[in-house]
Amino acid sequence: MSSAAPYPELCVFDLDACLWDKEMFEMGVVPMVEDAVRGDLNGRGEGIAGVMSGRDKISLHTGALIALQEHADGGFPGMRVALASSADTPFAERVGRAALTILEVLPGLTVWDLLMRDWDGVDVNQIGRQPPLSSNKAKSHFPRIKEATGIRYDKMLFFDDCNWGDHCAMVGAGCKEEGGKGVVTVRTPRGLGEAEWKRGLEVFAASL
Repeated sequence: MSSAAPYPELCVFDLDACLWDKEMFEMGVVPMVEDAVRGDLNGRGEGIAGVMSGRDKISLHTGALIALQEHADGGFPGMRVALASSADTPFAERVGRAALTILEVLPGLTVWDLLMRDWDGVDVNQIGRQPPLSSNKAKSHFPRIKEATGIRYDKMLFFDDCNWGDHCAMVGAGCKEEGGKGVVTVRTPRGLGEAEWKRGLEVFAASL
């Protein structure tokens, strides 16, 4: 990655059907460490590539794993990452948070480890829809992320599957700075693939 490229200061990911391949409200069991499934981490060694929730295996989408690995490697100077998920129920949130602490980006480095590394151990992520959150990410998740991080909307890049509502359109229209620019959004209806990840970086650079 070129250090001269214009990267977002904050890259925000939805979880269900975007960062990973399952919908948490459909899972029946909160996963535990013993439910981990080991496998290849995109050629970077063997690690925890999946975790079982009952009979369902939760795994990161290919583009999500690549994005997080490149970020872990320091490929995007000045960029940090966060999550904005409108998990349907408190139980779905528990499933999601548990999976984040188990799934690995690199051997020995979980997704949650990487998130905490970015924010010095502070949880800035907005997961769920229980108050003060709601199902509308533009009105709850993103204002709270902005407040917690101090990062302007026009310095953010957001990925969401938008299969249960067009969160990208709502966030793009509702989360803007005074000059009219706001969050750059990319829809991932089939999950975050490598092509969507690269397109997101390109679209953000073109927005500047």
